[in-house]
Amino acid sequence: MAERKFPEAPVGTCPYCGKPMVKWVGSLESAWGYEPQFVCFDDNCPYYLEGWEWMRAQFKQNVSYRYRFNPCNGESGPLPVWSETALRDGIVD
Repeated sequence: MAERKFPEAPVGTCPYCGKPMVKWVGSLESAWGYEPQFVCFDDNCPYYLEGWEWMRAQFKQNVSYRYRFNPCNGESGPLPVWSETALRDGIVD
């Protein structure tokens, strides 16, 4: 099977913490598809840190989210996570 090539896109920085975002790909089984997105995996990002309390207050769930940007359609928003290490296995170089 041939190695899959991903389109290049500017990585950019997270609008919440200013740190560089990394290329991330969801698993084949995920609803996120297999097209690369850019995600902020900075554990000190306010979007991620404040997400824990917001999700507990709004939905009584112990989860948070990380900021993501999809260069294929320009969409951005939350990528739900259940731990500090969740979804890091989808980071690609």
